[in-house]
Amino acid sequence: MQKLSDIGKIKEILNKYGFSFSKALGQNFLVNPSVCPRMAELGGAAKGVGVIEVGPGIGVLTYELAKRADKVVAVELDKRLLPVLEETLGEFDNVKVINDDILKIDLHKLIEDEFGGLDVVVCANLPYYITSPVIMKLLEDKLPVKSITVMVQKEAADRLCADLGTRQTGAVTVAVNYYARAEMLFKVSSGSFMPPPKVDSAVIRLTLHKKPTVDVKDEETLFRVIKAAFAQRRKTLLNTLSATLAIDKPTLAAILEKAGVPQTARAEQLLMKDFAAISNEIYASESAKK
Repeated sequence: MQKLSDIGKIKEILNKYGFSFSKALGQNFLVNPSVCPRMAELGGAAKGVGVIEVGPGIGVLTYELAKRADKVVAVELDKRLLPVLEETLGEFDNVKVINDDILKIDLHKLIEDEFGGLDVVVCANLPYYITSPVIMKLLEDKLPVKSITVMVQKEAADRLCADLGTRQTGAVTVAVNYYARAEMLFKVSSGSFMPPPKVDSAVIRLTLHKKPTVDVKDEETLFRVIKAAFAQRRKTLLNTLSATLAIDKPTLAAILEKAGVPQTARAEQLLMKDFAAISNEIYASESAKK
C-alpha cells in the first residue's frame, strides 16, 4: 500500500513525474490520513456500489473508495496526473481514470457504460473554484445517483446546508434544496491539505429526493425566479423581481398575492413552497399572454 498521506512520499511521487501544483485548477491534495476513510464510508462506498469521483488528484480518496466499492470511475482534467494515478492506484483493477472535464462529460452515458446494475454515488474533494457549477450539473442532469458527498470550502458548505428562510440562504441553497437534502458531515482543517489552502473545508452529503418536494409547472421558470430573487437580496421581492424579470409592479403584486407571499418579503425569508408558488403564478401569467 502506498503511504499517500505521507508528505515525503507524495513529494517523491510528484517529483518523479515532474508535477507542479496548478493554482488555476485549485489543486490542494489531501494528506490527512483520517479524512479519506471517513469520507469514503459516509459517502456510501460499499459492495454493490459504483462511485464517480471528480478530481482524484494523486488518488488518496480514490484509494479508500476502491477498497470499499465495486468500481470507481475518477474524472481528472489534468492529464499530468494520469501517470501519477497509474502508479498510486496500480494495485486496483476496479478503478478507471477518465481524462475529461466533469462539466462537459456525458454523465448519463458514463453511468450506463461503467456501472451496469450497481447503485451509484458521487464522492469527491472538489476544487473550490468549480464547487457550485459541478454540484448544479450533477443535480440538474438528474442522474441515477443516490447521493453526492463532497468536500468544499467551509463557507460554501454553510451556505449549501443552510435552512431555508434564514439569512445564510442563497440562490444555490434553494436550488440544491429542490433536488436533495443537504447535511454537514464534518469539518476539515486547512492543514489537512498539501499545499494548505487559506480556508478550512467541510464534507457535506446531498441525498437526492426521489421526486422534488414541491410541484412546479415549469422548472426553468422556478430557477429563473430563484436567481432573480437573490440578485438584489436586500431589496423586497416586489422590487427585485420586477427589475430582474421585467414584470411591471402591479402585475407582480397580483402574482405575489395569488402565491400568498407578502410584497415586502425578501428572498432569504422564503421557503421552497413559496418559490414554487411564485414561479407557478409567473408561468401561468406568461402562458396566458402567448
